[in-house]
Amino acid sequence: MLENKIIPKEYIDYAVKLAIEFAPKLLLAILSLFIGLWLVSKITKAFKKIAIAKDWDASLIPFVGGIISATLKIVLFISVASLIGIQTTSFVAVLGAASLAIGLALQGSLSNFAGGVLILMLKPYKIGDVIDAQGYSGEVKEIQIFNTILLTADCKSVILPNGSISNGSIVNYSKTGIRRIDLVIKLSYNDDHEKGIIQIKKLLLTYPEVHLSPAPVVEVIELLDHNISVCVRPTVNASDYLKVQFRLLSDIKKELQALKFELPIPQYEKSVD
Repeated sequence: MLENKIIPKEYIDYAVKLAIEFAPKLLLAILSLFIGLWLVSKITKAFKKIAIAKDWDASLIPFVGGIISATLKIVLFISVASLIGIQTTSFVAVLGAASLAIGLALQGSLSNFAGGVLILMLKPYKIGDVIDAQGYSGEVKEIQIFNTILLTADCKSVILPNGSISNGSIVNYSKTGIRRIDLVIKLSYNDDHEKGIIQIKKLLLTYPEVHLSPAPVVEVIELLDHNISVCVRPTVNASDYLKVQFRLLSDIKKELQALKFELPIPQYEKSVD
């Protein structure tokens, strides 16, 4: 029983020979892998610092940095494989075949990659812009290789695939640097609407954020059954849009109350049976 469990001496000798032969290569490969990954990290960080110093587009830096990191890692893994003794020619052939199979399986991801390249080349938006895309609205926080990350007004992080964005409609509220506020104020027929319009125009002139060119518009736009609709359309910097909009609504209400204007109450007609 014990003799059957004893490993033959030739097997032990062969194992020792393999260990002596491949142990240095394996240790060298592991050491090269760790040093290589460290160098890739340093090179990527150095690229980002240089790009920032040269004032590159903020959306381009992480995208190019990701491509550089991925490319260097592929070269590193091929080099490590050759140190172990794997034939690089066959390894590259296998890698090419695998890449083709993966590419066919990940057509959506490749479409997102191509979309990311188009976004960075055509620049329909950049980091910091406020956009509408794919039914979501928010500030662009990051443009990655495959996705764009938006931060919505209610502080939700939305990840959108670049392929869908590049093939869809995009509304960029920050492209021109200015935005027009569109408000509709209801005035009663019992009040002097012209006096209210003059007072609202005076109010707009007290706002340093409101542009004088184009001049703010305050005009009657609709005569309804029970009230008059007045549009209020000042132009402000895109960064001041929400701040001015919220404050303006409150200030207009105070001005109309100071003029003793009635606040229109919704009217409902009774149905006749």
